[in-house]
Amino acid sequence: MYQFNDQFTKATSQFADVAANANRLAIDNAQKAFGLQMAAFEENTSAAFAFWNELIEVRDVEGFKSVMPKGVQIARTATERSLGTAQEVFANTVKTNEAIGALAKGQFEKATAQATAEVEKVTKAASKK
Repeated sequence: MYQFNDQFTKATSQFADVAANANRLAIDNAQKAFGLQMAAFEENTSAAFAFWNELIEVRDVEGFKSVMPKGVQIARTATERSLGTAQEVFANTVKTNEAIGALAKGQFEKATAQATAEVEKVTKAASKK
């Protein structure tokens, strides 16, 4: 009975370690994603407010015509920045999920190896009797 409890304790401890590492990876990824998205939002907001400040100073149609291409360019840049950020967040998430998958795979392989070794040990003991 003691041997079973010891094995169960080891397996539980290993599982807890892997789960903690997976959680750490997931939280790190979430922090990176949040930071990237906040930086993009900040840049987009700053550019938009700068454009609005420029637009407020326009007093005639000609001034409006000269400012509008800049507004279109700012919108285009903001869209590209947002899409680039989304792609980077997605790539980081894929890498994180691969790392978590590798942790889980390693845990399963280790558990399988331990179970196989235990079965072989019991089989040898039974064949000697």
